[in-house]
Amino acid sequence: MITRNTIKFKVTELPISDVVTKFGGQPNWLEEAQWPISSEMDSPMRFICQIKLTNDLFPGCEGKVAYIFMTDDDEYVDGTWEPDGGENAVIIQPGGKPQIKVRNITTGPTLQDFVEVKGKTGLYPIDIELAVDLSASKDPEFIPEAERFELADDDYEKYCNKLGGNKIGGTPSFLQGDEFPGNTDDWSLLMQLDSCEVPFSINFGDSGVSYAFINKEGTIGKFLWQCC
Repeated sequence: MITRNTIKFKVTELPISDVVTKFGGQPNWLEEAQWPISSEMDSPMRFICQIKLTNDLFPGCEGKVAYIFMTDDDEYVDGTWEPDGGENAVIIQPGGKPQIKVRNITTGPTLQDFVEVKGKTGLYPIDIELAVDLSASKDPEFIPEAERFELADDDYEKYCNKLGGNKIGGTPSFLQGDEFPGNTDDWSLLMQLDSCEVPFSINFGDSGVSYAFINKEGTIGKFLWQCC
């Protein structure tokens, strides 16, 4: 069994200044800012979240923070779903090895929601910041795609249902084929985010789910998404 922390989002009254797990707002950097830059647009990516790493989920990574970004989906840039497409990034501090160009800037695009504004028609974007409550539980071990297809229908459905939802750690529930960044023994699921179950606007395609991974050394992260 693999430990996971299920994510429950909470609205905050004040900006979050501590280095804790959060979504939106602005990153609270542990070291010099390393804001990733879109390969196509040459502009800062949108900040999605920061995740405070703990030994119970990621052995040897206590005290590190992973910062997750994706190029602004409103720009219709190709490649946001690819782990090496240059349009998303996982930055790890301290001791991380960025896999993309970064800049020392502390403020940039962040998560948004779309709301009604009194006296106006349509919906308008607002920047948001969310705290989280995390509840620990266990996921079953990962079953490779070929073996999953051999399961009875009821067993397959139960397996997939156990892996669903927004979570840190645990076992990935791929919508399409298995897509670890490399050997499954070398990478752990960092975060799984279901675009249909979040209180903000984010584009992972049609009912998409994103997956962030971290290597066993806690120095490199990868991000990708799949959709129906």
